[in-house]
Amino acid sequence: MYSREVEALLSKKGIAPGDAIRVSIGSKKFEGTLLPRPEFGDQGVLVLKLKNGYNVGLKLGAGSKIEKLEHAKESFAFPRVKLEKRENLPDVAIVATGGTIESKVDYMTGGVHMLVEPEELLAQVPEILDIANFKLVSPMRIASEDMLYQDWQSIARATAKALSDSHGVIITHGTDTMHYTAAALSFMLNGINGPVVLTGAQRSGDRGSSDAYMNLLCAAHLAAKGNVAEVGVCMHASSSDNYCNFIRGTKVRKMHTTKRDAFRPINGTPIARIDAGGNIEYMGEHRRVQNGKEKLRVESGYEPKVALVKFYPNSDPEIVDFYIGKRYKGIIIEGTGMGHVAVSPSDERYSWLGHIKRAVDAGVVVGMTSQTLNGRVNANVYRNLRLISGAGAIYCEDMLPEVALVKLGWLLGNHKRAEAAKMLNRNIAGEITERTEVDWF
Repeated sequence: MYSREVEALLSKKGIAPGDAIRVSIGSKKFEGTLLPRPEFGDQGVLVLKLKNGYNVGLKLGAGSKIEKLEHAKESFAFPRVKLEKRENLPDVAIVATGGTIESKVDYMTGGVHMLVEPEELLAQVPEILDIANFKLVSPMRIASEDMLYQDWQSIARATAKALSDSHGVIITHGTDTMHYTAAALSFMLNGINGPVVLTGAQRSGDRGSSDAYMNLLCAAHLAAKGNVAEVGVCMHASSSDNYCNFIRGTKVRKMHTTKRDAFRPINGTPIARIDAGGNIEYMGEHRRVQNGKEKLRVESGYEPKVALVKFYPNSDPEIVDFYIGKRYKGIIIEGTGMGHVAVSPSDERYSWLGHIKRAVDAGVVVGMTSQTLNGRVNANVYRNLRLISGAGAIYCEDMLPEVALVKLGWLLGNHKRAEAAKMLNRNIAGEITERTEVDWF
């Protein structure tokens, strides 16, 4: 609600939210759509959505003028596309799960809500209909931070079914935990024979700087004609709208809270680079589409009692005992450097060595990664590393901590404990590379 004074002025002019108006303040004129006043903020400030997609707040003063240009059309409703089968176009499935890419602003609260249906999203990118015939599947509509392992399982099943009669699959997803889902699908989907492309947006589609539409466009080109048989993430490769990267699902991480190029390859290179015109440049080794259709197997078992623990100076190693007491099956530790935790501190109460051995003896699989992210852990360089390894911790090569967490949960959900422990530091889905190249960092 606006202030009484502003509401009275708007009522006098016959203006309501959704109307196109012109506001004159001195010599400056602003034209746009009047938005409802968010519940937070100065109620005396008009909120206007400009034609360039940005919002502006205008403080009215003496001499300010407001003119009504056009009556509200559809109360901020998004248009919907009608999907029709077209000859000579490949089939692509869109598995819509929610996130900012499927969102728009609720102007009553000022917050972003997941309100956009897939048909509304496609209507914002009309050129996408010339790329493929799309079918839409929506197993859930949630923010990615609310996702659980059961949601990964649902997405895996929906993706496998959709891929049975499509060249590729696009999964629209929130960005906060997209790299977790990408890792989970990389392990759960075995024998895929087409691109499985996760994409999202850092900024909602009603913002002038939104990355939603280019990300979706590039994902569609890759899903429709890409010679890739892997799971990966397709997002902006730079702050500009020049191209997107497709990064393997076990080598990708969100590295910035808001930048459009937040997703980066870690300990690897992008598989491909795609521009809005549909040009695909393959940049790294990858599994290609096979002529004979492979039998896709969904191994979606998952053990949720797996923890990710970060070591830091003065950290209490009794956190390990806590998880033992809670009957956790696995623990991934983010160590320092090549995989260190405190072993021989001046105060022995802070030594992690005995606690790690206790966990292993209790049947907990303990994996060691590095919080540096880049590079790899190595149990053979320093004495303390050898002691930690000797206590039973498994050093996970150049695997990302989040990927190791997801992998261990998947291993324990599909294999016995001893087999899971043996497989933790063996490559399954491109999560471990034999050699770290200098130019990867």
